[in-house]
Amino acid sequence: MSSAPSLLKTFQKAYQNTDLTPLTDPQDLAKFGVEYGRNSLEELEQLIADNASQAAKIVFSGHRGCGKSTLLAALGRQLSDRYFVSVFSIADTIEMSDVNHVNILFAIAVNMMLEAEKQQIEISQAIKDSFYKWFAKRTKIETEKLSAELSGGFNFWSWLVGKLSAESSVRKEIRQEFENNISDLVAKLNEIAAVIQSGSNKKVIVIVDDLDKLELSVVKLVFQNHIKALFLPGFNIIYTIPITSLWNAPIRAFLETESDDQIVVMPVSKLSPKEERRNSHPNYYEATVENLCQVLNRRIPSELLPAEITRAIVLASGGVLRELIRISNRCCRICLREIRRHPDRNDIKISAEILEQAINSIRLDFEVTLGKIDYEILVTTYKNFSPDDPKAQAFLDLLQGLHILEYRNSDIWYDVHPIVIDLLQRKGLIDGNS
Repeated sequence: MSSAPSLLKTFQKAYQNTDLTPLTDPQDLAKFGVEYGRNSLEELEQLIADNASQAAKIVFSGHRGCGKSTLLAALGRQLSDRYFVSVFSIADTIEMSDVNHVNILFAIAVNMMLEAEKQQIEISQAIKDSFYKWFAKRTKIETEKLSAELSGGFNFWSWLVGKLSAESSVRKEIRQEFENNISDLVAKLNEIAAVIQSGSNKKVIVIVDDLDKLELSVVKLVFQNHIKALFLPGFNIIYTIPITSLWNAPIRAFLETESDDQIVVMPVSKLSPKEERRNSHPNYYEATVENLCQVLNRRIPSELLPAEITRAIVLASGGVLRELIRISNRCCRICLREIRRHPDRNDIKISAEILEQAINSIRLDFEVTLGKIDYEILVTTYKNFSPDDPKAQAFLDLLQGLHILEYRNSDIWYDVHPIVIDLLQRKGLIDGNS
């Protein structure tokens, strides 16, 4: 085993490797990535590649933390040899409490130009200048000041992304400018796409990530009331959306109609069959379990994380990537505290006891959010693999909070998160062998 100082450094690296940030950087993906979500990846690629107009509008959803952002980044890289791809997080561009259809479209325009500059797409200076002036005018930026800054190597698009994110006054100007004149904004989007397509010799794909983090009320406002505007641009766009919104009949109807039923849902990995779930020793889908074990093996050295503990973490995650990383990260935090508490020890690793402490901590995180109605829904879902009312807001909140997980095969069914099952057993609300 390593000496205490090197053990500290090794665990620090493992802790950093289990950060919850998606693998959007190519180096991180090469280092930590495993094959995951192949069916969803292939489904998205098919909808783009086989679309006759090359103006597909695709809705992508899935459980919070199931790996959507990582998969979308991988899709972007996979398609980049054939398409001009702009992938961006709406959360990095617009304050999430202020998202609407106008600033989503405006953010698409800005991020397309930002990506075009990164890729050094050939665009004439005259066209660039016309775009600078157009955007400056719509955001009330002084043209003379802008010209001086541009001549000094100023990156206008990065700066504008920062303004959109930080300044509500800029977002207000944009909304007032285009709320009743969305066609002008869409025309500029199409013009930008045409210029990029001409300069790159590639069709355009824009992937708007993190819209799935919006509150349902905002999703309703954006995707039900203004979906036609979002689907007007004449190029390929993938929009993410919260999985809970797909249970809202009006929203789903609008999405299916406007997208030509091009909705892709990324499922949670099933670790065991539904009929085995209540067995004391269920049969597991070993290939799936092993794949998730590899996610951890790429992040944490085997001398710190024994194989049996790796498997236990996978089973405790319920098949949700985010939970897998969260549990292992919590274990690393505990070990780092132990190393500092006992600097003379060099045998500290993630043991069954450490894992139990981590799970206890996460169980408390789940517990503090629950009330009487929540417990009733959890017990019903545990017993029946379904709630009484899958459209009830309390159930949707539990789904969003990962207390309940959705699984898909020939039908849709639900189960309670393994750590929440432990909570229900401790409270005597369910029997461990039921």
